[in-house]
Amino acid sequence: MLLSDPVCPLGGSRLGHARVDLDALAEGFGKPLLEEARGFMIGGVPDDHFGYEVAAVYDRSEAAMFAPEVVNPAVEVLAGLAGDGAALELAVGTGRVALPLAARGVPVSGIELSTAMLDRLRVKPGAERLQVAVGDMATTRTPGRFRLVYLVFNTIGNLTTQDEQVACFANAASHLDPGGVFVVEVAVPDLRRLPPGEHTRVFDHGPGHIGYDHYVDLVAQRAVSHHLHSDGTTVSETVTPFRYVCPSDLDLMARLAGLALRHRWADWHRAPFTADATSHVSVWEKPAPPPNTEAGGAPGC
Repeated sequence: MLLSDPVCPLGGSRLGHARVDLDALAEGFGKPLLEEARGFMIGGVPDDHFGYEVAAVYDRSEAAMFAPEVVNPAVEVLAGLAGDGAALELAVGTGRVALPLAARGVPVSGIELSTAMLDRLRVKPGAERLQVAVGDMATTRTPGRFRLVYLVFNTIGNLTTQDEQVACFANAASHLDPGGVFVVEVAVPDLRRLPPGEHTRVFDHGPGHIGYDHYVDLVAQRAVSHHLHSDGTTVSETVTPFRYVCPSDLDLMARLAGLALRHRWADWHRAPFTADATSHVSVWEKPAPPPNTEAGGAPGC
């Protein structure tokens, strides 16, 4: 794997939400820790939320997302969109999607902010096929032109301001060849499932793990994802701020970047996107420039 300096990162899946009483889940995790977790403390959280402690357990803690039945449909869609062109993954992480996509014969490059995640990627088979630039996905440029740029698993939310997300779309568009596409996979905000007056939504609960999102600023669309893990003897917590976005928000960002919506599906199986969908895979295309006209005026005049 080739690493380069730049020329110039959300909680887990939110599918299958459920209302759960946090007090009822305190046993086994420690009530004091849960009491502390109810507070919102974003101060001191680094911009890179995927440091060495997180990276060391990332593949294991997100094992369900590495399962073939999850990865293969995504790779199938992405390979089809890339065709005989190259692909660029924003926030390539430990290579969950990039490695199998490259194994399909697609030339894959990546951009990744976390050097800890890249250290995990570097030692995996097939990593030598990837060209990765270190930097943030909103501003970092990497050499080459691409038929496909993609950003998966809710990671657009790791950019926690509207300006950063708009810049990400512009950066993606700048890497695309005319006719190329930008693909984003992200959850649909589930604010409608919040009872009046509540700001917390549990999205996972089971042996060894509690995950919940705390919506802290409904105007700026900011939230914090909490993951509490227990191995029976110790408890750890990961806290990641994110900015949630609706599909229409992303469509406007795409338009500002000169992209047009081509497809929107509810999942990688291309299920129809409906009002009940909990996530979406959206595809925006960079239009080809209009053909040059002969001197003497536009056709038809």
